[in-house]
Parts: sequence; structure tokens; C-alpha cells
Amino acid sequence: MTRITTGMALAAGLGTRMRPLTNDRPKALVEVGGKVLLDHALDRFAAAGVSRAVVNIHHFADLMRAHIEARTGAPDIVISDETGELLETGGGMVKALPLLGDDPVLVSNIDAVWVDQGRPELARLMEAWDESQVDVLLLLAPMENTLGFDGAGDFFLEADGCLDWRGDRPSAPYAYAGAHIVHPRVFAGETVRRFSLTEIWKRLSTEGRLHGLPMEAFWMHVGDPRARDEAEARLASGMM
Repeated sequence: MTRITTGMALAAGLGTRMRPLTNDRPKALVEVGGKVLLDHALDRFAAAGVSRAVVNIHHFADLMRAHIEARTGAPDIVISDETGELLETGGGMVKALPLLGDDPVLVSNIDAVWVDQGRPELARLMEAWDESQVDVLLLLAPMENTLGFDGAGDFFLEADGCLDWRGDRPSAPYAYAGAHIVHPRVFAGETVRRFSLTEIWKRLSTEGRLHGLPMEAFWMHVGDPRARDEAEARLASGMM
């Protein structure tokens, strides 16, 4: 298994769909099951052996700094400050590259919640990582095993692990589950600008370098207040 020790939590979003819960705090500090979304992501990093995490911040930056400074235990946290400009997922990672280093990085959105069933999902992702064959490895949620996701699926998974985008087809069997491994080499030549990681992924998919791994745990996308309430109810029920 490739041991990945650096992670990045993408936490700079405005959280507009989560209003009114984000009227006085960033989305990353909305609680689900007694724990803020950022801590769900960081605790998963720690469980997978990640010792150092970069967190990008923009909205309610002072609250984010205070929460991060108050955290104890793994992982150690470094802040990538985007208060001057919101850069989206791709631009945020490019700006953070000097903090991330040259080795593969575990990346997580903060609106993905699950309870590991046995082997941690991020550890499974590391076990499946082979940088000679792939540049980005996405964790995938089977559509029948999700809560709070309002799309029609994102990907088809080929027998060799390659991913095919849904495109114009009415549905696809897998959704991106909000976590992936990326090799920083995919950002070569990129400048700090506002763009989505999907730009990179679409290019890699045509080269056979975008792969996926279906997760075993039940996946919850916490994107709005209703999804937050549904996730809390499911966590409280123990039906994971």
C-alpha cells in the first residue's frame, strides 16, 4: 500500500445552498452528528494515517482559524489562505501546491459524510493507488447507497478501473463521493486561477489516467439543510 501522509480539505466554499445554517458560519463549521463537517474530514484523514493536512479558507476566515487552532491531535494543519479570492477546487489546489509537496495527496470535500465499515475508505483508496497507471483516483458512491445526492450519477466504471463521464446519458451508476488521491504532476503548467478540478479530470479521462474505486460504506452528501437533517437522523439511528 502507498502510504500517503499529506491531505487537503477543500473548505473555502461559500455554502450558499446551506443557508440559513451558514448565515453566521462557513459550511465547514456546520455540525452533523455532533461534529462539524471539517472535523469529519480531518478525522478521516487521521484514521488513514495522514499526519499533515492543508485546509483552504475563505468565508468566515476568522472562525475557521479559531476552530483549527483549537483542534488537538492529528493531523497537523496548515492553512492555505484564500481570503483575497475564492478559487474553486482546482485553483485552490494550485495555490496550495507549495504547501502540499511533490508526493500524492489525499483530498476531501467537507460535505461528504460516512461511517467506515471495517477498513477505512481512505485506506482502501491508498491500497488501490498505483501512480504508474493513474494520476487521479476517485472514491465512488454507488447511487443506490447514497443520501442527499440530487444528481443522476457522474460516472461509469470500466473493467480496468477507468472512468467514463455520464455526459448526455440520462444516468450513471456512480457518484463522486467527495474524496480522491491526486498526483501533483497533473497541475504542471497551471497558474493560480479560478477553475474546477473537473477540468483536470476530464482531460485525464481521455488519457485513461482517471480511475475510480467504489466505496463500501453508505455515503451522505450534506449539501443543504434538508440533507444535513437527513444525515443526522441516519447517524442517530445507527443504520450505517
